[in-house]
Formats: sequence, C-alpha cells, structure tokens
Amino acid sequence: MTALPPYVAAVGAGRMGHGIAVAFALSGVPVRLLDLKDRDARGFSTLAQNGRAVMQGDFEFLASIGALPPENVQRCCNRITFHPLAGAAATIADAELIFEAVPEVMDAKRDAFAWMSAHAPDDCILASTTSTFLVTDLADLATHPQRVLNAHWLNPAHLMPLVEVSSGPQTATGVTHRLCEILEQIGKVPTRMGAAPGYVVPRIQALAMNEAARMVEEGVGTAEQIDKAIRLGIGLRFAVLGMLEFIDWGGGDILYHASRYLSGAVSSDRYQLPDIVESNMREGRNGLRDGAGFYDYADTDVDAYRAQRLGEFVNLLKRLQLMPNIRSDV
Repeated sequence: MTALPPYVAAVGAGRMGHGIAVAFALSGVPVRLLDLKDRDARGFSTLAQNGRAVMQGDFEFLASIGALPPENVQRCCNRITFHPLAGAAATIADAELIFEAVPEVMDAKRDAFAWMSAHAPDDCILASTTSTFLVTDLADLATHPQRVLNAHWLNPAHLMPLVEVSSGPQTATGVTHRLCEILEQIGKVPTRMGAAPGYVVPRIQALAMNEAARMVEEGVGTAEQIDKAIRLGIGLRFAVLGMLEFIDWGGGDILYHASRYLSGAVSSDRYQLPDIVESNMREGRNGLRDGAGFYDYADTDVDAYRAQRLGEFVNLLKRLQLMPNIRSDV
C-alpha cells in the first residue's frame, strides 16, 4: 500500500467539504479547503471563521467522548486551511487528490470541473461527492475524464465508515484503486459500483423513508411507533446482516410470498417482485437452507457462520443495553 498524499484538497467549503476535511485531519493528513465563489475579504473571512468553528466543534465532541486526545484537537484544526479564489490555483498545483464538493447544481459542477481541469495536474484524481449526478454526467466536464469518479460520502462524513465509489467507463482502473486505497488508510470502507442513479444507500433509503412516511399518512401508527419498529426491528438486524444476506438467512421464499401478498393488499407498484427473486425461487436458490441464494454457501460452514453473525448481534444488543431479561434464578 502506497503512502497517503501529502495533502488533499476540496473544492467547496460547505458541509461536505468540512466533513471530508475532519476525516482526513483525524488521520494526520493536511486538507486545503478552496472557496470558488468570488467573495470580498470580509465575506471570505466570515466563511472561514464559521467553518473553523464547526470543525473545531466536531473535534471537541470526539475529545469529550474519549475518541480523540484533548491535546490533539488543536493539532487537527491546524491541519485544515481555507483558501479564497484568488491564489487558489497555486494551492492545488501539485495536488494528487481533489474532492469536488460544490452545490448539487449542474452549472456549479461544470464551473468546478472546468476550474480544476485548468489548474490541477493532469494526473490528479478528481472525485465528485455528488449524490445526484452520475459519473458519466460529470466525466466529460473534465479535460482528462479518465481521472474522474464519484465518491459519495454518507453524513456525518467524518464518522460514517462507508464511501460509495462510482466509476464510469472512462475512469482508469488505477484511479479507482488509488482512491479506495487512500480511503481505506483513513479508516473508511469504500464500496465500488458502476454509474447508477442513487448509488446503493440513497436508493434503498428513499424507498424505505417514503414508505415510513406513507404509514404515518395512512394512520398505521404514529411517527414514534413506526420509528421504534424501524430502530429495534430493522436497524438492529441490518447492522449485522446485509440486506441480501438477510434474504438468504430467512429464505428467499419468505420475501417471495410476502411481496405477493403486499402487492395485492397494499400496492402492486410498491411491492412488485423483481425477476431475480422469482428466478431464485424456480431454481431452488432460497438461501442458507438450499446452499445458495444471492450468495453461494457451498463452501461455508453454516453453523459457524450463523454463530458468528448471532454473536455479533448479541454484542450489539449488549452495547445498546437491549438484551432480553435473562433470569438466572429460574
């Protein structure tokens, strides 16, 4: 594994830029936050002052819970610098990695990539943090599209481990590998995917959040009741098992029959079965008990696998003080 870059830059000094800056500063990497808006000196000073206060608050919180030595708070703050548009080009003249974190407006993206293409080195990785635009929409905005990919951080960016890395047909393989390598070295967990609307997390999240909102609207339960069911019924299990892994765990036939029922009872549009679930049913690929589902369990010690996952689940329940009341006197 090669060394981390001597610094990273972020074009855009808003919330996402702050989160990325904190994440890298915690790992000892200097960060240069660039503001591409043409502000007067007073406006830039206010932006920088407010940004520093927000990020110092993040570091101080981590220190307050014992996750960061108190003496490291100022050291982390000192690793982050703000840079106005005037002179910003010189700031990235030797950059290896720049994150684009401007607002989710195509004109803003176009301006940012034009500016980065004009001033960044030809071999610099340009990683957009967009949650809206596909990498295939953005690559052509750069002079060297093979250096462009998306890195979708989840909020809060400095704490959430997952970063969804989306590369397009023009993205060089080495660029994707190098970005993932850098992210791993600062403690992130990158997951690679092609260009698809909504990535993985926002796409699934949007469906689930809309359905929760509909249940409040339909009077199924109060927001508090529904959220309790989500936190203690869904959240806990999916903190241990992936969603497709969970289908295999219980059996794909359960999803098949539940979806067919809900499709008729609630909405055929919202609960229509994907073809892959039906084909798994036909082919006898219902998960663990069949030895195959979305995963192949042919070489898996199923008992050991179950014990490991259940052990992780119990440990999570213990940390959250949600273990069942197990009496030793009966």
